[in-house]
Amino acid sequence: MRDRAKLVIIGGGVSGLGTAYHLAKSGFTDIVLIERGYFGSGATGRCGGGIRQQFSEEYNIILARESVRMFEKMSEELNQDIGFRQGGYLILAHTEEEAEHLRENVRLQNSLDVPSRYMDPSEALDIVPHLNIEGLSAAAYCPTDGVSQPFLVVKGYVDTLKKMGVELHDHTEVKGIKVENGEIKKVITDKGDIETNMVLNAAGAWSAKIAEMAGVEMPNKPYRHEILATEHMKPWLRPMIISFHTGIYFSQSHDGEIVGGIGDPDEPSSFRIDSSLEFLERFASVAVRYIPVMKKLKVLRQWAGLYDVTPDARPILGPVDELPGLIQANGYSGHGFMIHPMVTKLLAEYIIDGKTSIDIEPLNLRRFKTGEIIQEANVVG
Repeated sequence: MRDRAKLVIIGGGVSGLGTAYHLAKSGFTDIVLIERGYFGSGATGRCGGGIRQQFSEEYNIILARESVRMFEKMSEELNQDIGFRQGGYLILAHTEEEAEHLRENVRLQNSLDVPSRYMDPSEALDIVPHLNIEGLSAAAYCPTDGVSQPFLVVKGYVDTLKKMGVELHDHTEVKGIKVENGEIKKVITDKGDIETNMVLNAAGAWSAKIAEMAGVEMPNKPYRHEILATEHMKPWLRPMIISFHTGIYFSQSHDGEIVGGIGDPDEPSSFRIDSSLEFLERFASVAVRYIPVMKKLKVLRQWAGLYDVTPDARPILGPVDELPGLIQANGYSGHGFMIHPMVTKLLAEYIIDGKTSIDIEPLNLRRFKTGEIIQEANVVG
């Protein structure tokens, strides 16, 4: 491991790898990227791979819209098939209040050039004929939403970065960050120290702990979210089905598995990633309520990962006022994979030029001190 670098990136998921990629594309390769496990071992490798633009908050919509456009070209750009498929997202509403929120969200999304549409439950049957629409009040659908394979994206980044000459270290743990007189001096790891004045904190659910090493307090909290995959079926489900009312989401993979999860509003903050029978029972009962033909499906495996959650469910991006050398790329609240292409491009712009093509100032950490918070409502879990 080199003992000096212009930038140290902590975190080997799509956020850290993506930023390194965009930096290297611009000729900035004086980077050491550190990952405690294997690349993609955190939230990236444990997510469902969903990519949606149907948010309620402007910045999340814009970041997702631009990310979709980048996902569409990513297989060619990374010379790696990333399994990107645009089958859409179908969002289900149960109450009149939820229906009105969907209607308002679609108006905002359309104004920002996202082609979502509001529909009656009966219209949703044209998209998912097996859907049980009893008890539904409305639905919304965006055909350009989709899914991708997270590990294929990670492989594309890692292979490309190695060819570009970026130094990557997996199975390397950060033990501390030395700060003197308001400036980062070095990153201390179990494989040696790296002198640097700039750190990108892309550590996901561990980002608050990394920031704490540098004396910075963050509001992020980790929450376990469980997920499962079933046996293969003949492909029949194109969109991701999602409900903010029940907290469920599920889609069918290219190979025919049903992959999905469901949030637990009573889940406490923790670093647990074990699986539970309670999750399996809850997911099965809700999924079958929407798609009765799934009731005989066998579950092959289940696992869990961590959401890195902020109080407003929006990411924390950019430098820290009291320690400008510490740049944040975290707090995605379950949406990191889907918005990472544009987020990482913007972070690379900031690191190189000190400015970004899309203003990310409203997503700075300082908003939690100034109270300039806008809540994202379209969150599963």
